[in-house]
Amino acid sequence: MRQRRTIALLIFLALLAPPATYAQETYPSRPITLVAPFPPGGVADLTARPVAAALEKALKNPVGVVNKTGAAGAVGMQYVATSRPDGYTLLLALSSISIIPEAD
Repeated sequence: MRQRRTIALLIFLALLAPPATYAQETYPSRPITLVAPFPPGGVADLTARPVAAALEKALKNPVGVVNKTGAAGAVGMQYVATSRPDGYTLLLALSSISIIPEAD
């Protein structure tokens, strides 16, 4: 008897799951922020602007570039790491950021 209740409960919960997926909003539904962790006018900024333009064209949604400078890119990376994990704040990471830890 207990096993039947458990199975019935699992089936009921499984039937509730599909409507929850339909309730999600389509991505992207608001502007996206692309964070360049270096000062404006530098290589990161000159790379971020065309990337943002290409993303804007592909997603048909505004993509803004924000420069968060300081501590060799750590300020910008910390900003993205502590932002809401919803996919609307992206980090432009250059190869120098990812290679330096491996060289040490």
